[in-house]
Amino acid sequence: MNLRNLAAQILLRVFKDGQSLTAALESQLDKVPDGKDRAFVQAICYGVCRDYYRLDFMLRQLLSKPLRNKDRDIHMLLLLGIYQLHAMRVQQHAAVSETVAAAKKKSWAKSLINGVLRQYIRDQEALVHRLEADRQARFSHPEWMIEQFQRDWPAQAEAMLQANNQPAPMALRVNLRQGSREDYLRQLAAEQIEVRAGDFCETTIVLERPVNVDSLPGFADGRVSVQDGAAQLAAQLLDLQAGQAVLDMCAAPGGKTAAILEREPALKTLLAVDIDQNRLSKVEENLQRLQLRAELCVADAAQPEQWAQGRSFDRILLDAPCSALGVIRRHPDIKWLRRESDIDKLQRLQAKILNAAWSLLKPGGVLLYATCSVLKRENEAQIESFLARHDEAAELKIVADWGQARPFGRQIISGSEQMDGFYYAKLGKRH
Repeated sequence: MNLRNLAAQILLRVFKDGQSLTAALESQLDKVPDGKDRAFVQAICYGVCRDYYRLDFMLRQLLSKPLRNKDRDIHMLLLLGIYQLHAMRVQQHAAVSETVAAAKKKSWAKSLINGVLRQYIRDQEALVHRLEADRQARFSHPEWMIEQFQRDWPAQAEAMLQANNQPAPMALRVNLRQGSREDYLRQLAAEQIEVRAGDFCETTIVLERPVNVDSLPGFADGRVSVQDGAAQLAAQLLDLQAGQAVLDMCAAPGGKTAAILEREPALKTLLAVDIDQNRLSKVEENLQRLQLRAELCVADAAQPEQWAQGRSFDRILLDAPCSALGVIRRHPDIKWLRRESDIDKLQRLQAKILNAAWSLLKPGGVLLYATCSVLKRENEAQIESFLARHDEAAELKIVADWGQARPFGRQIISGSEQMDGFYYAKLGKRH
């Protein structure tokens, strides 16, 4: 099997078919039995998605005329060929010859790929220099996204863009029901896995370099889960108490659901709602591994009259559908798949679900609004608008040493404090 050809097919699913990189990899990587080969394919696919705008800029300089739309597979091969030469520790002759060989069904393309990649080797320094004149290529983000970051965060925008072009660290959430973080740190040290304790949540551990989850002590038994430190803050912010009824809206894939149950095992109920059956199945899988239980419901969070059955809740976590521009480090395909027109649609959907969630909150209860976005429209502006509509709502200020306080809520900037870009706001309902 030619691994470059497989990588190109995976990338086609993203750049041509609009599939997420996660889904594309899941559907194809089982064809690769060897672990090192799977890691190689994964590294190429993530790398091309991360550097797409930079790679495509250089490719356009190297082609005498654009490729036809029906030759997107060759386009992908050229991009991943340049990526190997530009950013991977692959010997030049192997990168060129194996990428050429991957064009097995289009013999005419072999000489093109060979010529383009060899020209790249010769002209690499000049091509990289030319990147500086093109903002989209220099930051490797679409222009609209660069403008949004610079509008909302003029002082931090460049650092955010640079952070988005780096792989995110692997972070773990220790299940304190099965032992302390200190005990687990000792276990990792015994396995010679280099880590450090997270600064802002008692469950967080950050790895110096990613490892396969199967190498983590007790992973299969639910001792630990993979979750970014910013996402772990949700369960902490809910101020959970024994006997409470908790609702987790838009719950999939279930990391926060599990963290809630780990943090307070004596809840009266926890209802996890998500509109996608397949994604809710991921919640069930996660809970089974962790030996936890919750009530799961496939439903539209914006229409509680169809599923809430008259119930109300002491605590509600609304992990709202959002642009996900705070987690580009983990999902670089967002740069390509997200559209500027999506933001207004998401903003309207967030407002609708927030109103629905509020209707289910008991007087004296707490609603935690969360997104993995860094856009003010989805975050502080959304909460400001909500509070203007609801006299019975009050913002509960989050006092913390992470992120930055905003006029409403608290924002973590992508990559700062080794965390993903996240936003939280706490709302209390007056009696």
